Amino acid sequence: MKILVVGANGQVGKHLVSLIQDSGKHKAKAMIRKEEQASYFETIGAETAIVDLEGEIEDIAKAAEGVDAIVFTAGSGPNTGADKTLMIDLDGAVKTIKAAEKAGVKRFIMVSSYDTTREAIQEAPESFAPYVVAKHYADEWLRGTALDYTIVHPGRLTNENGTAKVEIAREVEIGEVPREDVAHVLFGCIEADSTIGKEFQVVSGSADVKEALGKL
Repeated sequence: MKILVVGANGQVGKHLVSLIQDSGKHKAKAMIRKEEQASYFETIGAETAIVDLEGEIEDIAKAAEGVDAIVFTAGSGPNTGADKTLMIDLDGAVKTIKAAEKAGVKRFIMVSSYDTTREAIQEAPESFAPYVVAKHYADEWLRGTALDYTIVHPGRLTNENGTAKVEIAREVEIGEVPREDVAHVLFGCIEADSTIGKEFQVVSGSADVKEALGKL
């Protein structure tokens, strides 16, 4: 399979591209925003596409041509305002979904937030609420499509080394999870058709990723 990783220059995205390239059976296409970000991916043999998520759907669709799956790992980051959150986490996600449909790519895996329910929006601190709102409506849009989707809701992200040991369920108690382990879960979803039409939360745990995904 060839997998388009949107937001590939982010920490989860970089881990995922490496896992795909190291697998020996899949190929990654890294969608990045700046030309200077390309060298890292070229070094590990990944194809790149320079596309700004704030641009046109057609640009994203062109990057998606010929791929078998799309993984959306992009995010505006913690240091931007509500405007960038809206443009990347909501509009960028919806445009990528529309681009997948336009390019005829059925498989779509979304990295969301831990809890994107209406209750989570109401309970979120004022500074965090726009992010939860953006993720809520991006998830809603994806659920309403005919795409073969999976929505992954990670717990609190850390930069600790991954263990590939997780806890996965529709609902789990909030906890931490290394970004590297989120990438392992995303890679597991790529390989497991049983995750199509599913969404789940993930935190660090004691089960192997493949085992945990198999229990969904």
